Amino acid sequence: MEAKAIARYIRVTPRKANQVLSLIRGKRVDLATELLDFTPKHVAKVIGKVLKSAVANAVAMEGKINIEQLRVKHATAGAGPTLKRFLPRAQGRATPLLKRTSHITIVVEGEALVEEPTATRRTARVKTAPKKAEPEKTAPKKAEPEKAAPKKAESRAEAAAASKPARRGPSKKSKEA
Repeated sequence: MEAKAIARYIRVTPRKANQVLSLIRGKRVDLATELLDFTPKHVAKVIGKVLKSAVANAVAMEGKINIEQLRVKHATAGAGPTLKRFLPRAQGRATPLLKRTSHITIVVEGEALVEEPTATRRTARVKTAPKKAEPEKTAPKKAEPEKAAPKKAESRAEAAAASKPARRGPSKKSKEA
């Protein structure tokens, strides 16, 4: 069983990436991860992420897999697109700068765990199916009368408004026109 992971457009030259990839080719995944953790190159961190992604892809494809038995089968860095920039120089000249990118590919391989076929839920249920018991007949419960909720105490403002009579018409102080 093989699983692959690719990181594209990584801003490092393929030559520098291949120096680090040569350290992990053919090694077990746990040993390769350990080597990448202690490699003092910038690209080692990126390669570590790609390696973890390849392992995760292997687990997703097969389900149960022994990660300790996974090995790095292929690890390559191919050339990606090159960014072309220019640096101004003396007397109006320009020097080209080539900013290279790379595509890092890692393939891991290993054996999937072989499980013994177990009885499915259906076969287990059919074999041990219990006898159907008759449901007990019970009398329906009588509905209990609902209790009246206690009345809330009126607020002082409501009590005061209820005790005063409502004003009707003009007040005594108003002048007639």
